[in-house]
Amino acid sequence: MSHNGMLTTGCIADIMRGTELEKPVVQILGSKRIAGGGEQSERYRLLISDGQNLYSFAMLATQLNELHHKGELAEYTVIRIDRYITSVVNRNEKGEKRVLIILDLHVVKPGPAVGEKIGNPQTLTDTGAGGGGAGAPSTAAAPARTESAGSVSNGSAYQNRSMGGGMHGGAASGGDNLSLENTLTHPISFLSPYQNKWVIRARVMSKSGIRTWSNAKGEGKLFSMDVMDESGEIRVTAFKEQCDKYYEMIEVDKVYYITKCQLKPANKQYSTLKNDYEMTMTNDTIIQECKDAGSSMPSIQYNFVPISQIGNMEANAIIDVIGICKEAGDVMQFTARSSGRELKKREVTLVDTSSAAVSLTLWGEDAQNFNAASNPVLVIKGARVTEFGGGKSLGLVASSVLKTNPDTDDAHRVRGWYLSVGCDSVINSVSTRTGAGAGYSTEWLTFHEAKEKNLGAGDKPDYFQVKAVIHNIKSANAVYKACPRPECNKKVIDQDNGQYRCEKCNADFPNFKYRLLVNMLVGDWTSNRWVTVFADLAEEMLGKSSQDIGDALEFNKDEAEKIFSAINFKSYVFKLRTKVEFYGDSSRNKTTAVAASPVNHKEYNAYLIKNIQEMTGISKH
Repeated sequence: MSHNGMLTTGCIADIMRGTELEKPVVQILGSKRIAGGGEQSERYRLLISDGQNLYSFAMLATQLNELHHKGELAEYTVIRIDRYITSVVNRNEKGEKRVLIILDLHVVKPGPAVGEKIGNPQTLTDTGAGGGGAGAPSTAAAPARTESAGSVSNGSAYQNRSMGGGMHGGAASGGDNLSLENTLTHPISFLSPYQNKWVIRARVMSKSGIRTWSNAKGEGKLFSMDVMDESGEIRVTAFKEQCDKYYEMIEVDKVYYITKCQLKPANKQYSTLKNDYEMTMTNDTIIQECKDAGSSMPSIQYNFVPISQIGNMEANAIIDVIGICKEAGDVMQFTARSSGRELKKREVTLVDTSSAAVSLTLWGEDAQNFNAASNPVLVIKGARVTEFGGGKSLGLVASSVLKTNPDTDDAHRVRGWYLSVGCDSVINSVSTRTGAGAGYSTEWLTFHEAKEKNLGAGDKPDYFQVKAVIHNIKSANAVYKACPRPECNKKVIDQDNGQYRCEKCNADFPNFKYRLLVNMLVGDWTSNRWVTVFADLAEEMLGKSSQDIGDALEFNKDEAEKIFSAINFKSYVFKLRTKVEFYGDSSRNKTTAVAASPVNHKEYNAYLIKNIQEMTGISKH
C-alpha cells in the first residue's frame, strides 16, 4: 500500500524558516531519551520526516512522555502536530539553531500499520541563522549537561550514530548489522550519564535468571548481568524486548561489546558492585560477542574464604567459596506462606580443606537440576552468608555464579584433598545452630560432660550435640489442640460448647488443629535426659503429621502406640538446646531438640578416633 500523500511535504523547511503552519503531518523515524537528572527532567528527542526532509531536533514536550511510554510513538508512526513552538538557540561560532518543540499531537496512523519510511527524505541542510539542518543539537531544550548526539550528514547516518550516540553502534533501524570488532572501547570506570558515545568491552561475571512481575501497572520481566573490564565493573539490566533478545545469547565468562545503554545511579540496596552507576538496555542497545578476547581481558577473580571462617562472618556478607559436595538432601517442595507460590529447595553440605562443613541452600531450578553424584566440586562467586540460631549457612543471590567441577587448579586441589583425607576428617559444621550468634560449631559432648560443664546455667542458652538412643516417649500428652489459623500455633481453650478459644488471636473457632509437642527420654552411655521435641522435628522423626497422630490418639490408641514405638531404641545425633528455667522458687534444666539426624558413622567414628588420640596423648605424659 502506498502512503505517499499522507505527509505535509516540505513542512519542515517552512517551519525552520519561521512559517506558522496549521497542523502539519509528519512521520517519526526514530526517538531517543535524553540523559538527564531523573524522571522530572525526562525528555525525548525525535527524528521526523515530511517525506522530503529529515529533521533530528524535534523535542517532545514532557506532558507527551506518556505517549512514548505506551509505545504510541514507535518508528514509522504518522502524527499530526496540533501545537508546536520553535526556539532559536545561539550556538556561538556555529550560529543559530532552530529547535522544534511539539506541544500537542494526534496519531494519524500507528507505526506498525505504516511499516515503512515514506518517500526518500534527505537531511535538511543548514541555511544560516534560523535555518534548519543537521548541526549539533541544542542543549537548551534538554536537561543541563546532556551531551549531544553528534552531527549528521544524512538520514542513515543519524540513525546509525545519533540515536544513542557513538559512531560504533547502531540503532534499531539496522545498527545491529554494524560490527563492533576492532572498535575503540571505553573503560567502564569512566562511564557517566552525561555522555552517550561509548562502547565497552567486558566479561560477564554473572547472569541472573529471568524474573517476572505483575502489578496494577501491568506485567513484565527482566534479567541482569554483572560485567567487568580492566578498569571496573557494572550491572546491566534488560527488560521485556531486550530480555527476550539477549538472555539466551549472554553466557557467563564470555566477553561482549556493549553500546547504547542508559546509565543511571546504582541502587546499592540490590548491588554490591563498586560502581556509582548501572546500565539499563534500551531499544537501541547493541551487544556483540568478542570472540578473540583471549588473555587480553582479565578473568573472573575469586577471593575464597575457608569454610571454617564462615562461622565468624557477619550475616549477609557476600563471599566466594570452593568446596566439595559431601552430601545433598532431597528436593523439598512447599508453598510459601507469604506469597502462596510453590517453591523447591535442596540443602547441600559443602566441605573444604579447612576440615569444616557448611550448608548451602539451592532454590528452584538450581535445586531441581543439581546432581550430587560423585561428590562434585562447587565454586561459588558471590554467595551470601545467612544466620539462623547462631549457625551460618550459604545461599545464592541473583548475582551469584555457581560452577560445578570447573577445570581449575583450585578445584583439582580440593578434589585431591577430599579423596585422600577429607571425607573422613570433617566433623564440625559452621551451620549447626549455636548459642545466640556465637559463631562456632556445636560441640560433641556426652550428657555427663554437659552436666559437668554446667551447660544452660548462663544468661543465654547453650547448644551441644550428642549421639543418643530413644528409651521412652510420653505418648499420652504428645499432642495439643492449637489455633486453626496457619500462622498461629497457640494452645486453644475447649469451651465445651463446640467452640475453641485462642487468647492470642482473641477469637473463637469451631475447629482446631493438632500440634505435636513430644517429651522423649533419650540416653547415651553416660546418662539419660528428658528432651522436648517440637512439631516439625517430631513429624520428621515419627514420619506422620501432627493431625494423623492426634486423630490416632483420640480414635485408635493402638495405632498411635505403634507410631511411637517404631522409633524406640533408635539412635540419632541430637542437636540440643539447654537452658535453666525458673518456676517460682524452683528451677530445672530444660533441654529441647533443634535437630535429629540418623547417625553418620564416618563422622561419629572420626569423633571417637579424635577422642582416643587425645586420651592416648594424655597417657604418654
